[in-house]
Amino acid sequence: MDDSMDDHDVARTLAEGAGEVLLRLRTRLDDPASLKAEGDRGAHEYLVRELARLRPDDAVLSEEGKDDPVRLTADRVWIVDPLDGTREYSEKPRDDWAVHVALWERGELVAGAVARPARGRSFTTGEPAPVPDAGEGPLRLAVSRSRPPAFVNLLAERLGAELVPMGSAGIKATALLDGVVDAYVHAGGQYEWDSAAPVAVALASGLHASRIDGSPLRYNQPDPLLPDLLICRPQHAGLLLDTVSSLIHEDATP
Repeated sequence: MDDSMDDHDVARTLAEGAGEVLLRLRTRLDDPASLKAEGDRGAHEYLVRELARLRPDDAVLSEEGKDDPVRLTADRVWIVDPLDGTREYSEKPRDDWAVHVALWERGELVAGAVARPARGRSFTTGEPAPVPDAGEGPLRLAVSRSRPPAFVNLLAERLGAELVPMGSAGIKATALLDGVVDAYVHAGGQYEWDSAAPVAVALASGLHASRIDGSPLRYNQPDPLLPDLLICRPQHAGLLLDTVSSLIHEDATP
């Protein structure tokens, strides 16, 4: 184990290192299918190799790796998405893709980084980014550019909010720290690796993060499915949670 780097440094170094792998692949491959396959594989292999070197005693849960049940009894688990936004990565020159690296320890996310290699910027728990002031006008909700959930459309309509389409979950979450959106609401299905690093970074910066019913986000569970998510400015959490609750109740009412 390399004690010269703390866990925040490891998260950032690994996320940015995987990003460099992905950028190099992009310079020599043009076929979208090849970019998707080689990007997922190359970034995953880099992260697994570096974690084995820097944190050999820790378990790993990766989107691109076989799920090892040893993580369920481990005290520390790195939850990684080697390439979040694979479609956007394969569509050069799109830049709305990311690398996620997070550390779960005894029930909590304790470190994380979201690297945005094509934009040249990373967000990390080691140096939390300040949350920009809210702008004037309607709430702005980050939404998937390719498959926006119908639920979010209903939410935006109820709130009079503006939908801002973009790629990866990491891009959507960190768009709050760019000042581009006010909230990221997702109810279309996700896994732990989609949200762990974005949530760690958001919480470190003082943003609200929860399930859409307001319950805590739980990581390193036997089933890594974690289907919904709310990240927003703290002052908007009550309004968003109440509106989501009303929509869910209306949908369930005969």
